[in-house]
Amino acid sequence: MRLGIDLDGVVANFNLGWITRYNVEFGTKLTEDLVDHWDAAGDLTHFPDLSEFWDWAGAAGGGPSVFRNLTTYPGSLATLNELAMNHDIVVLSMKPDWAAADTFAWVADKRIPTREIHLLRDKWKVDCDVYLDDSYQAVQALVEHRPDSIVCRFVRPWNEPVAGARDIHDWSEFCSFIKEEECVWSQPAPV
Repeated sequence: MRLGIDLDGVVANFNLGWITRYNVEFGTKLTEDLVDHWDAAGDLTHFPDLSEFWDWAGAAGGGPSVFRNLTTYPGSLATLNELAMNHDIVVLSMKPDWAAADTFAWVADKRIPTREIHLLRDKWKVDCDVYLDDSYQAVQALVEHRPDSIVCRFVRPWNEPVAGARDIHDWSEFCSFIKEEECVWSQPAPV
């Protein structure tokens, strides 16, 4: 199967990354648990609007973007490596243009087992059998545009259920689910 996997909020801990950098640079004590809605960065930081947050998250000070040094969520790499033995891992991530180089370098550094990376807004344009995403908007669009695929919402405090999507709570659950689906896919088609 082709597994369309989002990065930020699913494999990469984007919130911990920007919060850690923000705390160091501005002397604050923000914590991950404060992120309880999609654009929380705009409410938690001193930036007057999200565009200024994203300017800072880019190559602020001439260094790498916030996307370059993110940590992975527990279990994500081990699960992706296990699933890559029988399936194609397709990375689908929505990124600004300025984040492309840092994202490709991060994927290489973390040794994400993929040969296919798409940085795009409309993830449904890439054909996959199963999708895993944490963005409410992306999950909605995938359910709408890919009715023959399985769409999974990685449950996070900043998203909510989407009709037609399966909720996944952690990487172990996702791995078990894909193994169940393997059994379905390996059954001979009815004659």
